[in-house]
Amino acid sequence: MTAVGSADTRLVILRGNSGSGKTTLARRLRAGIPDLAIVSQDVVRREILGTRDVADNPSIGLIDLVARYALDRGRHVVVEGILNAPRYGAMLRALVADHRGTSRAYVMDVPFEETLRRHATKAKAEEFGEVEMRAWWHGLQLVDGLEESVIGVEASADAAAARVRKECGLALG
Repeated sequence: MTAVGSADTRLVILRGNSGSGKTTLARRLRAGIPDLAIVSQDVVRREILGTRDVADNPSIGLIDLVARYALDRGRHVVVEGILNAPRYGAMLRALVADHRGTSRAYVMDVPFEETLRRHATKAKAEEFGEVEMRAWWHGLQLVDGLEESVIGVEASADAAAARVRKECGLALG
């Protein structure tokens, strides 16, 4: 691909299992940073394309395209989702390699029991439960060739957001 974004744009990748806190963290990052776009795997895959998360599904390319589009327009971007390493790894590595600005990748490491507890507090808890979450569960799965920092269960959403902002140079607006 070609270079994307500018030296001033920030790219943050947030990966992890269902219920690990990725979306909450992405929203905390956006608070106070009006020029930050959230590219959510769930929104792109389930809501926009209505496709299953299988190898070579069309959401992989659309997530990449939306992130690049936003970066090229001077927006900071958070790409967040389960983003299964074997399926999404090549796209994520290429996006980071092509980005001209600061890029950081994080993976949420939360035990399965805690993800179930967190899921039960969400409005969408009725949509799926333990059986589906167990089928999606892959533990701590790093993307080869992508330097990922781990965010553990001990970090609150506010503490994790402060850490990511500091490490990425995301200044509050």
